[in-house]
Amino acid sequence: MWLWTLLPVCLAVFGTAGIWSVFAIAVSNGAVNLTEGVPYISKCGSAIPQSCIFAQICNICAVLALWIVVIRFQQVRDYGGHGKVNITSIVLGFISCIGISIIGNFQQTAVMQVHLLGAFLAFFVGLAYFWLQLVLTYQSKASKDRCWVGPIRASICSLCTVLVVVMAILHNTGNRSSGAVCEWLLVMLFFCLFGLFAAEFRHMDCHVLTVQKRALWKIDPGTEMNRHMESARS
Repeated sequence: MWLWTLLPVCLAVFGTAGIWSVFAIAVSNGAVNLTEGVPYISKCGSAIPQSCIFAQICNICAVLALWIVVIRFQQVRDYGGHGKVNITSIVLGFISCIGISIIGNFQQTAVMQVHLLGAFLAFFVGLAYFWLQLVLTYQSKASKDRCWVGPIRASICSLCTVLVVVMAILHNTGNRSSGAVCEWLLVMLFFCLFGLFAAEFRHMDCHVLTVQKRALWKIDPGTEMNRHMESARS
């Protein structure tokens, strides 16, 4: 069912357009000053009205990401991946999605400690999730796309790891503008990693849950026996 490919694509496109829209609004209303350096994404979304938009974008992205995590878990499981790696991946994916929601709903200007916790869950735990997905790429059932999905996923994960380490170092040493550049690049690459699931999702079949409708009998004395017989069969 190739339509499943739209889910990760929608997340990547919506998330990218969303955070850049928040950046544009923050610059236009003077919430951030580019002459002072590149702002963090969270700083762009910390003032009203863009804080409301930023929170909603993060919430929607968290829901879409959670959906992708669950579907990917089930897909790998259907391929025979019942091991601990797949189970660990869905747990890390859940935690990472919670971190995305925390980032949007606890702005750094309001509750900094909680916001940093959300950033840790989203970036560090999220990165661990994608590394496990790289392992599952080669452990699960072989597909025609593995020859190019695997190397691309490995390259992006490696680059994200470097960016996470460099971003943490630059932030702690006071070089906030350079750290913000790393953050923007990291988020864009995360969206690329989510979008990459489209290659695997296009091989899935669509299973539909249906509810069997029982025949409705007319309620009158003449059909009383029919209703009893129907109840006995059910």
